[in-house]
Amino acid sequence: QVQLVESGGGLVQPGGSLRLSCATSGIIFRAYTMAWYRQAPGRQREEVAVIFYGGATTYAESVKGRFTISRDNAKNTVYLQMNSLKPEDTAVYYCNAKLSNFPWGQGTQVTVSS
Repeated sequence: QVQLVESGGGLVQPGGSLRLSCATSGIIFRAYTMAWYRQAPGRQREEVAVIFYGGATTYAESVKGRFTISRDNAKNTVYLQMNSLKPEDTAVYYCNAKLSNFPWGQGTQVTVSS
């Protein structure tokens, strides 16, 4: 059974940092390209960062230079380090494998506010 469990969200002031984690089970993690997505209230879910199974990464323009995606294949976990957070980064953050039909996890809420 595939499970994706996100954690690490919270309330942070503008300019602050958070590190999100996504623990996976039931998949051959090292074989998948993984991604972080976010969904703000009233908006569609958007992709923010991708890490290919070989380790290459890509980012949405809105987070480039501030967010860093990484993975630990031994722990079946993908991470998102978020620095210089802005109020517009407020959203529920999810991870998933690209080009898969895996069920979405519950996400983790990130709120950037003073």
